[in-house]
Amino acid sequence: MLSRKPDFIKHLFLCNKKHLPPTTTIPGPTTTIPAPTTTISAPITAQTVLLQRVLLKPVVQKECPICKVLMNTRNLKRHIERKHTGKHQDIIATSHLQSECIDPENGVYTVHKSFLGTSVPLHVQNKIWGQNQRVSCESAECQETMELAWQSGFKAYQCIHLKSVPYCTSYASSPVLLEETLCEMVSSQWFGEDEKKMCLDLQSLAEQNSLPLSVHSKVGTPETKKYLSVFEPTVSDYSRLGRVMVSFDTEKDSWDCSCAETKTSCLHKCIAKWHLFQTHHELLGKVRSTEEVEWPSPSSTMDKDSHDEVGVDDNQYPPKHEETMKGMVQYLLKNKKLPAVLPEQFRLPSIETHYPKHLIPEEMMCQHCPQHVPLSDPVLITNKAKILTNSHIVEDVSTYCKSCHQCGTFYRYQEWKDGLHNFNDRILLDLPLCLTIRNMLQVHTAVSRVVEYLELTTGVQYPPADTVLHGYLHFEALTGHEYEYSCVTCGDHPPVVIMGLHKGDFQLSVSDLPQPPEDFSGEVHVELFWETLSMERIGQGFVSSHQSNPFAVSPTFHFWAPWIGRNTRRTNCVLNTEFQKVCPPKQAEVCEITVTEDQLREELCKQKVQVVHELCRECGLDSSGSHTDLLLRLSNEMKSRQTYDKVFQKIWAASGGWAVITCPCGVVYSIKGNIRAESPRDFADILLSWTHMPNIVIYDFACELATHTNLREPERSPFSPFEGQLRASSTDTISRAETGNLKVSLPWLNSTKPVPDCDGHPVTGSAEHYALYDRFHEDQTKDPRDALRKLSLVRQLAGKVSSQIVTQLFAKMRKNNYFLNMASPSTRLFLMRNIIHHYNTHRNKQQLDTMEKSFKPDVVMDVYKQTVLENFRPTLI
Repeated sequence: MLSRKPDFIKHLFLCNKKHLPPTTTIPGPTTTIPAPTTTISAPITAQTVLLQRVLLKPVVQKECPICKVLMNTRNLKRHIERKHTGKHQDIIATSHLQSECIDPENGVYTVHKSFLGTSVPLHVQNKIWGQNQRVSCESAECQETMELAWQSGFKAYQCIHLKSVPYCTSYASSPVLLEETLCEMVSSQWFGEDEKKMCLDLQSLAEQNSLPLSVHSKVGTPETKKYLSVFEPTVSDYSRLGRVMVSFDTEKDSWDCSCAETKTSCLHKCIAKWHLFQTHHELLGKVRSTEEVEWPSPSSTMDKDSHDEVGVDDNQYPPKHEETMKGMVQYLLKNKKLPAVLPEQFRLPSIETHYPKHLIPEEMMCQHCPQHVPLSDPVLITNKAKILTNSHIVEDVSTYCKSCHQCGTFYRYQEWKDGLHNFNDRILLDLPLCLTIRNMLQVHTAVSRVVEYLELTTGVQYPPADTVLHGYLHFEALTGHEYEYSCVTCGDHPPVVIMGLHKGDFQLSVSDLPQPPEDFSGEVHVELFWETLSMERIGQGFVSSHQSNPFAVSPTFHFWAPWIGRNTRRTNCVLNTEFQKVCPPKQAEVCEITVTEDQLREELCKQKVQVVHELCRECGLDSSGSHTDLLLRLSNEMKSRQTYDKVFQKIWAASGGWAVITCPCGVVYSIKGNIRAESPRDFADILLSWTHMPNIVIYDFACELATHTNLREPERSPFSPFEGQLRASSTDTISRAETGNLKVSLPWLNSTKPVPDCDGHPVTGSAEHYALYDRFHEDQTKDPRDALRKLSLVRQLAGKVSSQIVTQLFAKMRKNNYFLNMASPSTRLFLMRNIIHHYNTHRNKQQLDTMEKSFKPDVVMDVYKQTVLENFRPTLI
């Protein structure tokens, strides 16, 4: 018996309608059918049945607690797992990354980079047989994570890519690429004879080493891209396992290789085209590679040098007496600092925030007098002060001060807990605006452009950009930054560093600088110098112009210091011996310190068109034509000594520039604003000021640096053994190094020496110190002995350390030149240290986030501020 008969009838009716074939209704004559005697209710149509049967449930949406996106409640759990869960999935037989073996003899595989999204395959090597056993992943992120685990004693740790290799069931084959195919490509003008010869040479080298030249991997997404693993004999940052991944987008007809820029041809792309031309000719069509690269040219903007002033009452504030003002500045610097990390409510701008209109200092008693002397009643400074925000300007704000009748000290409003920063009692910045300016500087946007943006957005005229800049620098001077300048991966004492110079010019005449006192030894108190720079910034809030600032710092040889992290430097007295650059060098240095024509040409190519035009005119050359034409004329003319000297003075010997030392992770450890042109002396000053000198120093002028440093301290020869070379100089070792047959192993770079050397480095335990060239400059030297300074000779560093880190940093900092070069030397120095500090903080946060994804919450800091795992702490030296 059916308990729900009406529902069953409706169900049969719907099924009948669903399975009936469609029919065409033909209208016919209307006929009247007499109604039956039985009363029947309204007929049940299909539409009526659907309306009665379907119960519409409301879609319940819920907000993601992390990203605040609204979505269906049923999808929220999966959304959080996919987007906001840092923990990797467990690698098991049913859940692992897709992989494919491309070189069975050496255990090389291609593995999906991630579980989700577009995934370019990575190379991993899992060779656990034979003599040369190796387990490694191409991902720099994975390598850092594994090294952290290994240093902490967790030797069995593997990344998700290596864990997926045991579940590999696919094997790719490498076809024999024919020379006839290559000849056909040359005749079709895919590339020229030179590229053909290089392709054949690389094929021959791969055959000699029994390695596959090119392998088409089926791993990787999307399906519209073809991925080819190409043999690369040189181990570098983009070919850590001796192979490079080349991709071809079949939809966009574009090629991509990690060794070359977009639209730039390279040998790996040529090999990949050779492979596809022979095996998948239909994919290529008539597409050829191009070598067009566009370089953006930054425009320059000059800030206006003006100051916004509002009339004040006729009183003694701000004080004119220098000692009284100094006491006020020191009080603010000591007692009114903002935290380095502001509370969340002060970080984001809000138009609903209401600020007080009467700003009165909180102090009730004098903080300078030994007795508890009460302060005066609040005295009005101005009732026309302005609060600058991201969205508007709060006008007609009253600011007050108090004074001590006994010592004459003034106290002004400086309370960050109200969300405000008082610059000069007339201009106040809210904290979200200060953070906006800080972040805009990180993306290379001048304060003048920020002000212009605010004016266009709000329709309100802001104070001059120079005033806003000084207000922001005032905020940074009162922020409690530690300026640690240390990497969470390498710690306070990195064993490997990369050094370089960022070109720039100070707006000063070096010849007008006074000579240092006769008793000056070259040591400068670093904390005192940088505190003086901060006092200059704070003092700007009490004066009407920079010229009237009693705390202004001018460049001098005896009071101009680099910045080295507090835990990295030996003492608070650091070296700056720039004044000795004018003295004649020692005979041994004369033989070493030379700038070759090739190095000068390289720097010349980096100059702007205007600089090259001016140089051509000064050298009596035709200044018309393209940038390339001008460079060729100057390059040819540099063979004459007179032209060489002019170019050297203009390009290399210009005043200013930044000497920078970074770790391989790209975190800056030391900066030095040079007054005179760069020389190895600048970097020797910094290294000799460190507590522990790095074991490996990578520098463009490695030989000159080692010679200069050893001459300065001959009793201990900082760069030893072999004067900083990897092996003793001999005809045999030089020949083997030049041909690539010499390999040097420094095992203490990976694991600390069991028995540390006397005065050994705390991380490696080794007392050896080498000065090496990176691969971009090792071929520019003319001394055959420099072949023993090649970075690629060291097994533990080949492919893991690249000077491109410094190059990328300088490329970013170069975007700031258009406003930094217009600032005064002291302003530029203060701002540069601050910008680099926030850059370091961001890079360290990225590294910590990466580590915590794999090991959270086990990542901690050891005594050297180096990340280790909580349960695997190594024994300290």
